[in-house]
Amino acid sequence: MQPGQTRPGASTQPGASTRPGASTQRSQAKENRRQALLAAAASLFAVNGFNRVSLEDLGAAAGVSGPAVYRHFSGKQAVLGDLLLTVSRELLDGGRRVVAETADPRIALDRLVEFQVDFALGKPDVIRVQDRDFSNLTEQDQAEVRALQRSYVEVWVEVLAALHPAMDAADLRMRAHATFGLINSTPHSVRSHGRKMASKTARPLLESMALAALTVEAP
Repeated sequence: MQPGQTRPGASTQPGASTRPGASTQRSQAKENRRQALLAAAASLFAVNGFNRVSLEDLGAAAGVSGPAVYRHFSGKQAVLGDLLLTVSRELLDGGRRVVAETADPRIALDRLVEFQVDFALGKPDVIRVQDRDFSNLTEQDQAEVRALQRSYVEVWVEVLAALHPAMDAADLRMRAHATFGLINSTPHSVRSHGRKMASKTARPLLESMALAALTVEAP
């Protein structure tokens, strides 16, 4: 190679990275910070309420400066929207995946209950934020969260309809909503009274009670 010639395939851009996967690593680091901010938001919003938490609080809890939060979200309301939309999408996608994995409606129902209990025990802060701060979402985010949640309910209704073919769809939706209330409120109510419920104790109780409510014959 003569002096001044460029090696074939070499970048001619000043400062261009030659490390394989550098872009992927940066993207992953950015996503990790976003997830850390959402986790901090769930915890802080659950304890203090949306209106009493600042962007500086969120940044400090996630290990970044307050202004750095704007690299990921346009503002505090956007953080709340992303938090609740992300969880709603995860529930819908997870519920659909559970149903797609089995053709037996009773097994599907068992697994849906297990899936919902996993969510309730694993993310009680998010449930509390949803209950208390839903009205602080933008109208667009409220509409999208509701649409996702309605679709999730219909996943359950489809399974329940196979087990209760004579029952009206409205009654099946009521069963699903009542079951969500049972499963979601128990970890939250126990935690709010200052005692932490052990998962190994809560899980079988919640699952058996939920299945009893979902499978009992209509009077």
